[in-house]
Amino acid sequence: MKKRFFNFICLAITIIMIGCYSECGSAKCSSWEFNFPKQAIVFGLKVIATENTSDEKVLHAAKIMAQYLDNDEDGKVDNQAVVDKLISVDATLVMFKDENELDNFDGDEPDHDHLQLLFDEETIPSFNKNSSNVRFDASIEEVLHLITHEGYAKVYDNELGELKGSSIADAMDKARGGYFERPPATYPAGAWYSYDDETCEYDCMITEYTYWALTSILGGQSYPGRFDEIGHEWQLNTPERVKTGDPIVYGILTDPQYRLPTVLPDGEYKGFTISLEK
Repeated sequence: MKKRFFNFICLAITIIMIGCYSECGSAKCSSWEFNFPKQAIVFGLKVIATENTSDEKVLHAAKIMAQYLDNDEDGKVDNQAVVDKLISVDATLVMFKDENELDNFDGDEPDHDHLQLLFDEETIPSFNKNSSNVRFDASIEEVLHLITHEGYAKVYDNELGELKGSSIADAMDKARGGYFERPPATYPAGAWYSYDDETCEYDCMITEYTYWALTSILGGQSYPGRFDEIGHEWQLNTPERVKTGDPIVYGILTDPQYRLPTVLPDGEYKGFTISLEK
């Protein structure tokens, strides 16, 4: 799976926000809000979407975010320090209908680079990992990328930081068979994590590694046929395989001090009602 939050940022660089404001009914709205009129707020974090993105998909992504941050669904975040960090940088999930809409987008965007991209067409509210005929729900991946990259990696930089020498970076280097700043042409024999996107630098590869390992521990990658889809990149797709094949990352991601999720989100958040703002 190709990591994409920096791909979206590359487009944003060409559009400079200078505090332009326009009338929006009786209220003042920053200009990017005209391009992303749909919005859901989760623990102070924004999910924003274009008009062509379905209401159902925006709400689903917001509920996935809520479940990652409040995994026991008691209406309170599990790790306040992580949420505070996410809020401090205005970490935002940005949704388009599809790649075509993104490619033809010429409007304004939030004026920072703490963004994660998710498409309507790849957001699958009906995802059921127990089904034999299933398409993976990309919100499970992209929402987690935003939370770990902008939150956990910054709060726990020695352990979960996306830089050489952190605990999870060392685990990743072992999983890949060595230290590589960019994906090598060929991974060493025995590597169980072999990400091959040449645009993905070292920090990006840690984000992906964290996603693969954690969602596998939570049982999200073990449904029928999934290994055939992802085995070229990630081989430890069940909780048992991670525990025995990569005990270092298993120990890191199940350490209770970090209060990482222990249950895979399913989009049925019970902590409180999440509504769409337009």
